[in-house]
Amino acid sequence: MSTPRSPLRRVLRRLPLNATAALTVVICLFPVYWMVTTAFKPSTDIQSYDPRLIPRAWTLDHFHEAVGADGFVLFWRNSILVTLSAVLLALLVALGAAYAVARMRWRGRQQFMLAVFVAQMAPWESLIIPVYIISRDTGMLDRLPTLTLIYFMITLPFTVVVLRGFIAGIPPELEEAAQVDGCTRAGAFRRVAFPLLAPGLMATSLFGFITAWNEFTYANFLIIKQQDSRTLPVWLSSFQSTFGTDWGATMAAATLFALPALIIFLALQRHVTAGLASGGVKG
Repeated sequence: MSTPRSPLRRVLRRLPLNATAALTVVICLFPVYWMVTTAFKPSTDIQSYDPRLIPRAWTLDHFHEAVGADGFVLFWRNSILVTLSAVLLALLVALGAAYAVARMRWRGRQQFMLAVFVAQMAPWESLIIPVYIISRDTGMLDRLPTLTLIYFMITLPFTVVVLRGFIAGIPPELEEAAQVDGCTRAGAFRRVAFPLLAPGLMATSLFGFITAWNEFTYANFLIIKQQDSRTLPVWLSSFQSTFGTDWGATMAAATLFALPALIIFLALQRHVTAGLASGGVKG
């Protein structure tokens, strides 16, 4: 008869795993901590040869400089408009595509999903030159709708894959029962399956928002002449002076830039985690 393990022994066995997890968290969060603390440091402390983990003094001057910079409100609006438009468009298109793949049987379905996976794995940076040439030849350079379409294409493959998994996890018998009660196929999906897709919609929305919100390369490469059409990531590179980079204002601007994504993540992550753990079927 085996004796139960003592609590101390269990703690010791889990100690290496817990220590590794704690170290990983510290490594991941330290750049964020340094960014935020630098935003609150006086300029003299930022340029000091004796850096400190905890600032000796705190100031809001860098935040005032960032908020008062030219184009802050305009670029903020541009980023919000482009990001939300791309995410909503990707959700609408991916929802129909994912439903067709998960619920219907048609020739070329497997080839379609293979193409989606290939598009998901392809590095989007390799398409900058073709996208630039197409945008130039069609007169779409320096326009926010161009960025919206690009961000839509970047987030669409992942959205299709994730939503397909959630739809496939919902028993089709639920929709069939609704159809027996008189619902059409679209009505059964809207009333039965769609409410159960909330975790999948949140997960894909979160991914799409963070991806589009943080994107810099295309925004910097395709918006050349029309400065008013630039987005926040490009705006972050504007804190330059004749003496170099204004690190205090740059870190304050980066902190303000990270807030929307952080707020959305904190608001949705509990629901997303719960949905992924419990599956696509509830009730």
